[in-house]
Amino acid sequence: MDFSNRDFLKLLDYSKEEILELLRLSHKFKKMKKEGQSHRYLVGKNVVLLFEKDSTRTRCAFEVGAKDLGMGVTYLGPTGSQMGKKESIKDTARVLARMYDGIEYRGFDQEVVEELAKYSSVPVWNGLTNEFHPTQMLADIMTMQENFDEIKGRKLTFFGDARNNVGNSLMVVCAKLGINFTCCAPKELFPNKELVETCKNIASENGSTITLTEDATEGAKGADVIYTDVWVSMGEDPSIWETRIKQLSPYQVNSKVMSLANKDAIFLHCLPSFHDTNTKIGKEIYDRFGIKEMEVTDEVFESKASKVMDEAENRLHTIKTIMYVTLK
Repeated sequence: MDFSNRDFLKLLDYSKEEILELLRLSHKFKKMKKEGQSHRYLVGKNVVLLFEKDSTRTRCAFEVGAKDLGMGVTYLGPTGSQMGKKESIKDTARVLARMYDGIEYRGFDQEVVEELAKYSSVPVWNGLTNEFHPTQMLADIMTMQENFDEIKGRKLTFFGDARNNVGNSLMVVCAKLGINFTCCAPKELFPNKELVETCKNIASENGSTITLTEDATEGAKGADVIYTDVWVSMGEDPSIWETRIKQLSPYQVNSKVMSLANKDAIFLHCLPSFHDTNTKIGKEIYDRFGIKEMEVTDEVFESKASKVMDEAENRLHTIKTIMYVTLK
């Protein structure tokens, strides 16, 4: 398959076969990394990382992945460029494309990464926007593949704010790959109706289903994958915490939820996670509301079913694949 010079903005732009090919190559890169095989296939190329939102896994995966491939990397943090302040997105894209072979963007509106891609002559990769998080999805599905012989027909349930970028993107990738997706949340936090209908149509073509439910028991029952995310996303007003805690406490992933899932079910989380009070925000929430664990209990997070660290590592191998196939 030819991915040369293609943008990677959302998985709706990619076919089932293309997604599976990206995953196949990701497993290959992981094996090479583990065995210490050099894969400096892109020596002489350079990439730039535009971050309007801070990150641990996305930044590290792009930087290490690029260096493994032999490339140079420039990181521009939230105050590191003039984009949107003194320089338009259009001009930024055209300038960076003259200096770099690829551009990564992590920030707010999907429109920004789409505009960068429109005016860039080199590939643009979406490291996260408010609407979509496609690089995370490849790592999630790769982790599923490592735990199940066959992923088609499995049930994945997302607990939490299903309108966020992870909820949206999980629904898309599950529909594309024939995985039965269940969104488990209060109705006011269900994903966008138009996206739901789009995904239902895609899922029907691939023999899977899209289900929206407010019933946590229904969501957990028979699930092969239980997935959750933080209750308040980056960029949202911190004042929303009280409301979200009331809305989403019934959807916390705990031992009861995992007991309703299939015996070999796994737990996934895109991270970071508030499963204890060992973070500044976690402690603040405990001091304000008396809650020690939020979207997932520490018991589940640290259990054998939890594959979150494998999932985090797989960000490296999948992101490396995206850069490789679009730049080679």
